[in-house]
Amino acid sequence: MAKQIWKPGNMLYPLPVVMVSVRDKKGNDNIITVAWAGTVCTNPPMVSISVRPERHSYQMIKESGEFVINLVTKDLVFATDYCGVKSGRDVDKFKEMKLKKEKAEKVAAPLIAQSPVNLECRVTECKELGSHHMFVAEIVSVHIDEKYMDEKGKFHLNETGLVTYSHGEYFALGKRLGSFGYSVKKK
Repeated sequence: MAKQIWKPGNMLYPLPVVMVSVRDKKGNDNIITVAWAGTVCTNPPMVSISVRPERHSYQMIKESGEFVINLVTKDLVFATDYCGVKSGRDVDKFKEMKLKKEKAEKVAAPLIAQSPVNLECRVTECKELGSHHMFVAEIVSVHIDEKYMDEKGKFHLNETGLVTYSHGEYFALGKRLGSFGYSVKKK
């Protein structure tokens, strides 16, 4: 198989795409779309998001030390894209995209009500890495939409219509190919 060699760049795809809601000290809210988000640690539960310092939400996160990660579904893709290309300096993204704010339990930033999962986060450190600064944060509260819970209390995350981002495009998650450990399970 022939392969080309390209200059170094991030080609780690697909990625989760999330809407991150923030609030500054004056009570102004904004949403930033982030595709550079990931799990950092299980215990304590921690995540990271990487944001360009010139983005409007960057200063809001630096100032407040908090944010909410809102998972994205097929129904939220248009709003997600809009929140990634429009600046909160110029437009109220909640209003324009008809996104409902919900009060968080432990942070000041609002939740996006239409998201099936909201992760309230407190920043523990900010690493200045270059074009992006990475906020490492502890998850301090998780909100789960009850409509995806079954009668036994199991949450069916994969039935929410989650979306990924890959090389400039959004994709709905598709067919299940296996589950953790299936390659070594006894038949």
